[in-house]
Amino acid sequence: MKLYPLFADLSRRAVLVVGGGVVAERKAAALLAAGAQVTVGAPELTPRLQRWVRQGRVAHRAGEFSATWLDYAWLAVAATDDRTLNARVAELAGLRRVFVNVVDDAELSSFHVPAVVDRSPLVVAISSGGAAPMLARRVREQLETLLDHSLGPLAQLSARLRKRIRRRHPELAARRRFYTELFTGPVAALLRKGQPEKAAAAAEQALRTVPVEQAGSVVLVGAGPGDAGLLTLRGLRALNEADVILHDRLVSAEVLELARRDAERIEVGKQAGNHHATQDEIHALLLGHARAGRRVVRLKGGDPFVFGRGGEELEFLREHGIPYEVVPGITAALACAAHAGVPLTHRDHAQSVRFVTAHCRESLDTLDWPALAQERQTLAVYMGVAGLDRLQQRLLAHGRVPSTPFALIENGSRANQRVVIGTLADLPERATAHMVRSPALLILGEVAGLAERLAWFGAPPLDEPAPVPSRLRPVQTAQITREPVRRRA
Repeated sequence: MKLYPLFADLSRRAVLVVGGGVVAERKAAALLAAGAQVTVGAPELTPRLQRWVRQGRVAHRAGEFSATWLDYAWLAVAATDDRTLNARVAELAGLRRVFVNVVDDAELSSFHVPAVVDRSPLVVAISSGGAAPMLARRVREQLETLLDHSLGPLAQLSARLRKRIRRRHPELAARRRFYTELFTGPVAALLRKGQPEKAAAAAEQALRTVPVEQAGSVVLVGAGPGDAGLLTLRGLRALNEADVILHDRLVSAEVLELARRDAERIEVGKQAGNHHATQDEIHALLLGHARAGRRVVRLKGGDPFVFGRGGEELEFLREHGIPYEVVPGITAALACAAHAGVPLTHRDHAQSVRFVTAHCRESLDTLDWPALAQERQTLAVYMGVAGLDRLQQRLLAHGRVPSTPFALIENGSRANQRVVIGTLADLPERATAHMVRSPALLILGEVAGLAERLAWFGAPPLDEPAPVPSRLRPVQTAQITREPVRRRA
């Protein structure tokens, strides 16, 4: 179940809690802290709930549950130990379009109460959709250690200054830079030291300072092979500081999800046969956004400097005086090999590795085939799915033995990773039979023979030819023999 995250303003709004035990008491306490007008319905109440009723903090409906208890309620919580009663509360609440939470029953609940890290007014909520509440609590414990308690005062200070910050910095890019400095610079440091007065004075001084016009810049960031966990920390920071993100078509949605929500995203994936025109368009976008004072992230799959044309883009930026930096990424050869259990080098099998691209006939013609065909080395072939037959023919023609192992890794490091293994002799046929599609990387050499034994991620390698679909099998015709017709006597 995927829940829609929502923070509800319950201040002065009626909420019903059905149940009078310890669990109901805990739910009522959290609702009171949010400013809700809480009514507790139950025949009996805990001593603490009774005290809250006497103090006028909580209203009490005695006796057995009635549908009228839901009148005027914005939310309801069923916190009894009677599942039948909880189900009835959930059913009647649903008929009245009142969101209901049934404690420890995700199926009956129309809203879930998350685990919370409270740095008010900054609040972090964690939910597993009711599937694994103990895991959500575990994540909460980890976040409690990561998020400093000074974040609460920092959020309050930011709220007090918000309107003045908008007036002082009407341009969005300038306002982002001010907030970045506010949240990471001297003001935040003073709050961590427990010096709120000095922090407020430093924030006032920052607001009075005449801003220096910021020049735009470009950061080339390697997004890695697709698994968001393989993005570097510097890459993550760049994505969260970006005003504009120009990303390749193969950058995964999981990586893009890590970027700041209000950054402009522009897909600039290149199409076959139009590379030069598309690269010119990318250059124009980089230049235009940087000259407008924006911080641009050029997000590339893998590593920008391994078949990513990052060098061409830096040459263009330098020629036009645009500041730049590079954040390397994990290139596909490293990631795919690791996730397929194939070491690129091995003392017994390969003392060198070559990165090769073979996406078209012209690129194949420029390669040193006698050198590539040598044994005891590993070939990592990028963008080669469409040319596997030509690759096979040339390697065999220059002496590579047909029994050389290969591992063809599709969607390496991603949840849908597939690994097809075999030998050079049947490489194109295996790829066709298993319908391997881009993005895929070919590892060819003695080390690929370790794929089946060392595999650890995803499904086991496919080491047999794929079965031919029944509709493509040749029709088997039976041999029909006719016996001679016998005449009656």
